[in-house]
Amino acid sequence: MLPRRLISHAQGYLALGLAAEAEAALNRLVGPDAARPEVAALRLAALQGQEKWPEVRALAATLVQASPEDAGLWITWAYATRRAESLDAAELILRDAEQLHPADATIQFNLGCYACQRGDLALARSRVDRAIALDRTYADLAATDPDLAALRT
Repeated sequence: MLPRRLISHAQGYLALGLAAEAEAALNRLVGPDAARPEVAALRLAALQGQEKWPEVRALAATLVQASPEDAGLWITWAYATRRAESLDAAELILRDAEQLHPADATIQFNLGCYACQRGDLALARSRVDRAIALDRTYADLAATDPDLAALRT
């Protein structure tokens, strides 16, 4: 099958929530086609959809090295690291990401969640307030995120 058709199939599977099928389609790509940036992004989404956190972590780490300007990749790397390894390891990743992306609301919010989980409520409040100042939609998320339960009590 042609590479563009396999990529199209993977996109369709992902749109339908069929992450394993998307990954299987992508696994049929070989050579340079398998290394294309859009294939890496689709593979990352397929692995996330299957909650294959160690694999997501490894791929996201590689993609961050290639595109450190993409804050979303840092966030994905940290998210997968939290699930595959530890909150502390994920926090280290986001602290590095913060140096490159100091105005990214998602990074600030997640750092607030991590601080709250560690019991540092003052830092958690500061981080969450900063995220909300950068993007008001985080106010609603802060009201329901289970990681921030200690801030709401």
